[in-house]
Amino acid sequence: MKKTILILLISLFNIQLTTHNPLQAQDGVVVDGVVAVVGKSIIKISDVENGYVQYRLRQGKDNAQLTRCSLLENMLLSKLLLHKGEVDSVEVTDEQVEQEVQYYLKNYVRQYGSREAMRDATGYTYDEMHDIFFDQLKNRKISQEVEYKLTQNVTVTPREVADFYNNIKDSLPTIPETYELSEIVITPDVSEMERDRVRTELSALRERVLKGEKFSMLATLYSQDPGSTSKGGELGFFTRGDMVSEFEAAAFSLKPGEVSPVIETKFGFHIIQLIERRGNSVNVRHILMIPKVSSDDLLKARMRLDSLAQEIRSGKIAFDNAARQYSDGPSKSQGGTVTNEMTSNTRFTKEEVAEQFPGVSVVGVEVGNITNALLYKTESQRDAYRIMRLDKRTAEHKANLTDDYDRISEAALQEKKDKKIMEWSAKMIKNTYIRIADEYKDCEFRLNWTGK
Repeated sequence: MKKTILILLISLFNIQLTTHNPLQAQDGVVVDGVVAVVGKSIIKISDVENGYVQYRLRQGKDNAQLTRCSLLENMLLSKLLLHKGEVDSVEVTDEQVEQEVQYYLKNYVRQYGSREAMRDATGYTYDEMHDIFFDQLKNRKISQEVEYKLTQNVTVTPREVADFYNNIKDSLPTIPETYELSEIVITPDVSEMERDRVRTELSALRERVLKGEKFSMLATLYSQDPGSTSKGGELGFFTRGDMVSEFEAAAFSLKPGEVSPVIETKFGFHIIQLIERRGNSVNVRHILMIPKVSSDDLLKARMRLDSLAQEIRSGKIAFDNAARQYSDGPSKSQGGTVTNEMTSNTRFTKEEVAEQFPGVSVVGVEVGNITNALLYKTESQRDAYRIMRLDKRTAEHKANLTDDYDRISEAALQEKKDKKIMEWSAKMIKNTYIRIADEYKDCEFRLNWTGK
């Protein structure tokens, strides 16, 4: 089998923080040093060692030296792209970087449960994590921009896809059984009386805050946002574009400690308190209350969908036409065909169906089968009903051009882009200051980084 070199450049910038310190000497002194220099950028021992620790956690046993050499070369490539970006004065705004920083910080805080727990686990305070992420992500964005400019015109022909497939077909993976699904959703409207009830309750809570009660305590007691209730309603820092527009407009208009009027979003009704503003980011608490659909309206939605399912089964209306006419779901314009939120295509594994469509079974179900109405929660936590149809089942199989052309085409395109990057890198190395520590000069790199 021909071995293909697929250098997924985004993986060169994996942001991994670990509490394990591989550079701890016996006397407690932390030892670090520079293992490589590319242009003005350095790669430290700790960069390679922390990358190695993360690799071992994911992959298990390995050849330690070969892995470290491979990790170092990936880092060298990333620094070379960064150097090119600096030479060409590629610009990345702080606002662009900050949005991504907040995404990572939210995930870390969510993973550990609180900022304090995150600090205990990683050894970094929230602000230190922010600065680390900011520098790394800014460098990544600069490098990605350089990579994009180098490869934006690279394409593959059907002939090249076929040749790529023939070269690797002996080592192609087995693709698990997958399913394609469609849905029709009906989300009953909330009555104006119910909306008024929620507004009144939230207004009363707002008055209690203004009279001196703690917002965080009331959020813990009354908020219906499961992600922030245990944290007193605190959401963490975010920038514009992270939240729905109505929420952002209210949050960014507040002064520290100030409480917003009752506002409405697709998620329900909120009151918001600004905790802190930091540059273009804000941290807020909120109390969310979700208006309830009446049991009568839910029953009507269920009966309407069950009736519609019978019409589809009897051939009175096609499923896709019914979806376009009656569905409230995001797949309406696609005739009900649902997209896998994890992969952005229409194929789901059995596990992905179970995760994204609780209560829907595909095992042993005939293609074309339409469910009766199923109650579920929408993205905005509204009660709704849906019917679903199994459109296609693709049995477990070894990857092939007929069933998996898109996947193979993407891999062929990536290989061609990688080849372009490697060719560019080989030329760029000759005109760039590069120094590598002696202990890594014996590595069998793919490129001639040492000038031998």
